[in-house]
Amino acid sequence: MSKIEEYIANISPERRGAFVQLRAVIAQGLPEGFEECMQYGMISWVVPKSIYPKGYHAKPSDALPFISLASQKNYFAVYHMALYSDENLLKWFKEQYAKQCKTKLDMGKSCIRLKKLEDIPFELIGELASKVGTKQWIEKYEKALGGR
Repeated sequence: MSKIEEYIANISPERRGAFVQLRAVIAQGLPEGFEECMQYGMISWVVPKSIYPKGYHAKPSDALPFISLASQKNYFAVYHMALYSDENLLKWFKEQYAKQCKTKLDMGKSCIRLKKLEDIPFELIGELASKVGTKQWIEKYEKALGGR
């Protein structure tokens, strides 16, 4: 059993289906080039070192993170790193969420918290995943680092 399969198996049965569906819409939405793995205790989609050998500035031995998905005690967390560094993408997402969802957006800088399984905007999360390719993400990431 892979680490990803193990992670999913440890999610309670009543939440597992929604989590699997959320994972699938992210994976299907992502442009070509991202790679799924376990990183920082979550299912993550990263820019592989074969594309971006510098890796993540905080830990260069790790691939550059892009989106991560975690099952927390009371919610699912979608960490979308480009939301943190792209004001236009963040504005688009907030506007679309308000139009498409009946619940208030619960979000940190890059973390979208999805608390009620019946209110998860699967299609919107899939569309969000599709908005930034690997090349665009590397450019945004390097710009955000500002030469560090």
